[in-house]
Amino acid sequence: MKFVTAILRPHKLDSVREALSEVGVSGVTVTEVKGFGRQKGHTELYRGTEYQIDFLPKIKLEIAIEAKKLDEVIEMISSVTNSGKVGDGKIFVSNLDKVVRIRTGETDKNAL
Repeated sequence: MKFVTAILRPHKLDSVREALSEVGVSGVTVTEVKGFGRQKGHTELYRGTEYQIDFLPKIKLEIAIEAKKLDEVIEMISSVTNSGKVGDGKIFVSNLDKVVRIRTGETDKNAL
């Protein structure tokens, strides 16, 4: 099993959610986060005063999947979110040793 964490632009969330459901991903955890990478933030104008915005709003997706779906999920997220510009996001993949569904006690693949 694999645990996929994806950081992406907020306006891409609905497109990614729809694409993931097409490939059979049934559960996703979404968190609103802030961060910066190569974008280094930006300046905004508010009531005539410039403000430096260092941390940009992002969306963090956490997805637990079977290992055989990994390449398909990565390809789907990449294709939907890729604009070719700095700030498109990143995908992190780690191994998932154990999953337990609290309600039924099911474990691993059955708990997904």
